[in-house]
Amino acid sequence: MAKVKYYYDSENLAYTKIKTRKRIKIGYALLFLLASALFGFLVFVLLINTPYFETPKDRLQAREIENLKLQYAILNKKLDEIDEAADALEERDNNIYRVYFNKTEIPDSIRKAGFRSSQRYKALEGYNNSQLVLNATKRIDKLSKQLAIQSTSLDEILKLAGAKENLLLAIPAIQPVRNENLKRVASGFGYRIDPFTKVRKMHNGMDFTANTGAPIYATGDGVVERADNTASGYGNHIVIRHGFGYESLYAHLSKYNCHPGQRVKRGDVIGFVGSTGRSEGPHCHYEVHKDGKVVNPLNFYYGNISAAEYVAISQMANQENQSLD
Repeated sequence: MAKVKYYYDSENLAYTKIKTRKRIKIGYALLFLLASALFGFLVFVLLINTPYFETPKDRLQAREIENLKLQYAILNKKLDEIDEAADALEERDNNIYRVYFNKTEIPDSIRKAGFRSSQRYKALEGYNNSQLVLNATKRIDKLSKQLAIQSTSLDEILKLAGAKENLLLAIPAIQPVRNENLKRVASGFGYRIDPFTKVRKMHNGMDFTANTGAPIYATGDGVVERADNTASGYGNHIVIRHGFGYESLYAHLSKYNCHPGQRVKRGDVIGFVGSTGRSEGPHCHYEVHKDGKVVNPLNFYYGNISAAEYVAISQMANQENQSLD
């Protein structure tokens, strides 16, 4: 029950009841309601921003965040495993594959370089778990770049392997005259006595003596560049361009079994032993050229002779005797 208030009227010497206007009452009531609402709102805001009060939505978000952290932890563990596998592959690539094919290794500064753009990860910053997402994203980007570089390197190695196979087929690797048809190695590479002038001069090949008509074999895969007798002293001769800087020459033939432009394989019969041109008797004068320079053919006979046969040929070829041409 509301209290009744009075005031003392000095003129009438009596207490008079105070009457409150209705408008003021309504104002007080509205002010009270407004203050109560404001106080309630402030209390609500304080409660929802404390860890002691969670809405169902907050609890759902918290679970999602914890699950997200767990997934990122699993992702980082898998990235560790992929890093180890990538490092092992890079190790083999640098120290086995690239060494075998005589290619320089790719340094870590290139393989594991990150991205230098400061704006690349700008959109991931400013969140509660930004660092977690940033670290994982950077690792994935770095790994993706490593794998791209490794893929390019392996593509290069694959091409080199194909070229290596072609190189091995192209290298002049057998004798031009087989041992069963061979009488002897009359003269080897180096300074020899010229049979016509009796002067010591450089002999640019090896002479294989055999009966006229004995087959002469291509010593490596290649294309016949010449099959004629226009070069002075060689008589009927054949030049095969093998590629990779290699050429082989077969001179003093009795006849040809190939023509210019023809592709031949190692072991194909390309001609027959003779004594045409500047020659002292039936034999095959054989030369090997690498990058335009004459080299010792003795260094290339690994395709069809044994170690003992190689030693025997080497001893005969290294004797400084008289050549046949």
